[in-house]
Amino acid sequence: MNILDSGFSPSEAQVRYLDADYVVVKPGTFVRCAITGKPIPIEDLTYWSVDRQEAYADAEAAFVAYRRSIGEEG
Repeated sequence: MNILDSGFSPSEAQVRYLDADYVVVKPGTFVRCAITGKPIPIEDLTYWSVDRQEAYADAEAAFVAYRRSIGEEG
C-alpha cells in the first residue's frame, strides 16, 4: 500500500535496535519516542539505545534517557 492511496493510515512499527543499524520486525511508518511519546517517522529515526531497545525523537531525549539509566534525574 502506498502512502498516497486512499485508506492509508500510519501504523507503529516494531523495531529491533542494533549497533549503528536497526531491523524492522513489524512494518510500519513510525516508532514512538520512549521519552516524549512523539511518533518518529522510520525514515527520520536517528537516535536509539541498543541496551534499552528504545527510540528517541532527538539528542535531548536520548540524553534524558541516558541520565535516567545512570540514576540521575531527567
